[in-house]
Amino acid sequence: MKSKPLIASLIIIVTMVLASLFLDKGNRPSSFKNKSLIKVGILQLVTHEALNQIEKGIQDELQRQPISGKRIEVTLMNAEGDQSKIQTMSHQLVTKGSDILVGIATPAAQGLAAATKEIPVIMSAVTDPVGAKLVKDLSKPEANVTGLSNRVPLKQTVSLMKRLTPEVKNIAVLYASNEDNSLSQVKDFTHYARSEGYQVFPYAVPSTNEVPSTMSIISGKVDAIFLPQDNTIASAFSAVISASNAAKLPVYSSVDTMVEAGSLASVSQNQYQLGVETAKQIKALVAGKKVSQVPVKIVDNGKAVINQKVADRLGITIPESLAKTADILDKK
Repeated sequence: MKSKPLIASLIIIVTMVLASLFLDKGNRPSSFKNKSLIKVGILQLVTHEALNQIEKGIQDELQRQPISGKRIEVTLMNAEGDQSKIQTMSHQLVTKGSDILVGIATPAAQGLAAATKEIPVIMSAVTDPVGAKLVKDLSKPEANVTGLSNRVPLKQTVSLMKRLTPEVKNIAVLYASNEDNSLSQVKDFTHYARSEGYQVFPYAVPSTNEVPSTMSIISGKVDAIFLPQDNTIASAFSAVISASNAAKLPVYSSVDTMVEAGSLASVSQNQYQLGVETAKQIKALVAGKKVSQVPVKIVDNGKAVINQKVADRLGITIPESLAKTADILDKK
């Protein structure tokens, strides 16, 4: 009879040891030493130019300077903004035998992280990894998720607004209510803008369908519009530009591709380069590092990009001091 408690204790200890090994698998050295083929599964949230550039940067860098003796095979899936597809495709990439998973944008990374606690997950284009509950410690990821966080240079953006459109007083912020990364951006932008004397009016939409009607409300109430890094709004960008053009409102965006497509200006990060940096983290794992040895890379600075044609249409003169440091598109 006395042996029963001892046996029970041994069972508990063995169970705990096995559980710890299972849960820590994502933080053990990559088991790629004897593998010549490494399968990388990429899940992209939606098709739009910024995320497309990130995906291209990842794929190009993975093919450049390959690790000796390793061949990388990429499977790309795109959920096109559909949450049910994110879940389905995440499980498909796990069951297809992917060695490393990559989530481009927050919902994609969250879907992959929920689908596996074993396979390393690299996130890309995630503004707030802690708020999105993907990691707790950016410097030493504790589970199977690490990657790249590109934080929109919001303080620089407010400064750009003051220099380029000093007459603006009231700013609308258009964002999706269901994107975690957008909520933190709206909060921080509001803080910086109000500290500079601006009135900020947040407008949240649940999907792209509500963007046109919301823009019709915004147009008569503000002097400018700010678009955070938001995949829902990016998918409806043409509707935003169409309405803002009609109302002659300057639009400040968060990526350079949107400036090319019709916004006035942005303090932008090179999306292709973000993809390159993401691929370098993938290579670090292939080379044998643990997830915990690959810190989350933070990119939080950028360069002003201004569309000259849009500025001319709005009657905005680009200050000479700004023109010297910014990238000016569509010059005369």
